[in-house]
Amino acid sequence: MYSLQLQTILSSLQLIEQKDIMENLKQNILIVGNGGREHAFTWHLSQSPLCNRLFVAPGNAGTASLATNLPIAVTDFEALGAACLQHQISLVVVGPEVPLVEGIVDYFAAQPALSQILIVGPSAKGAQLEGSKDFSKNFMQKYAIPTATYQTFTAEQWPQALEYVAAHSLPVVLKADGLAAGKGVIIAQTHEEATEALRQMLLEQQFGAASSKVVIEQYLDGIEVSVFVLTDGKNYKILPEAKDYKRIGEGDTGLNTGGMGAVSPVPFVDAAFMEQVEKTIIEPTIAGLAAEGIDYKGFIFIGLMNVAGKPYVIEYNVRMGDPETEAVVPRITSDLVEVFTATAQGRLQEVDFKLNPQTAVTVVLAAGGYPVQHQTGHVISGIEQAAQQADVLVFQAGTKAAEGQTLTNGGRVIAVTALADSLPEAQAKAMKAAETIQWQDRYFRRDVANDLKKYLSHSAY
Repeated sequence: MYSLQLQTILSSLQLIEQKDIMENLKQNILIVGNGGREHAFTWHLSQSPLCNRLFVAPGNAGTASLATNLPIAVTDFEALGAACLQHQISLVVVGPEVPLVEGIVDYFAAQPALSQILIVGPSAKGAQLEGSKDFSKNFMQKYAIPTATYQTFTAEQWPQALEYVAAHSLPVVLKADGLAAGKGVIIAQTHEEATEALRQMLLEQQFGAASSKVVIEQYLDGIEVSVFVLTDGKNYKILPEAKDYKRIGEGDTGLNTGGMGAVSPVPFVDAAFMEQVEKTIIEPTIAGLAAEGIDYKGFIFIGLMNVAGKPYVIEYNVRMGDPETEAVVPRITSDLVEVFTATAQGRLQEVDFKLNPQTAVTVVLAAGGYPVQHQTGHVISGIEQAAQQADVLVFQAGTKAAEGQTLTNGGRVIAVTALADSLPEAQAKAMKAAETIQWQDRYFRRDVANDLKKYLSHSAY
């Protein structure tokens, strides 16, 4: 009898101790950003037992339903730091590229009061992988990472640039060196088009300081795919790959956008292709960063071109993509608070990384007129009805709350993600949910994932 009572008491004490340990491990977390990517992070992190309080700066109407929005710009490092101290933040997850390129990680590291806060994101030096096309191309060349051949020119080298582009095979790709909000890439079909684009970029500074240098590179003919890596500088985890849809029009027509949809996994990405990606791209990239003395703790988004079964790097990004995040994050079943903490502490090898094998299809709902001129302030209906559909998630991007209503507040407004055991099922669910959400002149592509169906007979998916 006494031994049974003792066992009961010991079990109770163990439960209390485990609860105390869990309480001590709980963190106050800040997510920096305001798009669909940040809503997806908010959704995942808010479910963790390791999350105490969750804040998003500046956030949107969707993040406000799961966390506390803070009206702070992503590049106002002083205000972000003050908010971290006020709310006892121990972990910061940086969503967009601009604060990373401008040095948010370096700012926190230089402030004694902030230096102990864990941050998922690279230093400004590491962020040059995205912040400078010339830097990234030099990096790839130095570490023998497969990419298109290229040459970089400044305005002072205008005659040489003209000569180079005139002799280049067609099509030819011109890229503004710096950040240009996804608009600094031209694929020229003729030498005249290439010359005019080069003139606007270099001589007229079409993209401001971003086009003070222009990278002219070989056009790679293949199919694009995005591979995402989370690294602590030594160890890494490969996240689910995704394919996004950049053009505004169905059939991949019209202007480029920030992304009109995404699919994960990608049927043509098999184990043999991923082995090539890991050996020829991921491993030398992480080794190269270490060799350059860059302490890199965060995401590496590798934009790839599959050319006849071989991967070539089109570009690096130093954060997760949007809308790819909305397709990738729902497939991660591991606790992201634990994963992000281990990343920032340099012990990523200690955590398990588990994935949902289902297919995710994400469809972006945009404002009419996007990506050129579009109106904001329209009342959105149907969000709750869409989210109540089985295996459907609604991530808000360009939204704001006002007087009990959700209003449009950007070009890309909402991303609808559906999960299913097959790509056709996930696509059908996503389209049905997207139809449910309405506002004046809203638009979405109904062909997202259509191009991948031809691969299904050759795939395990």
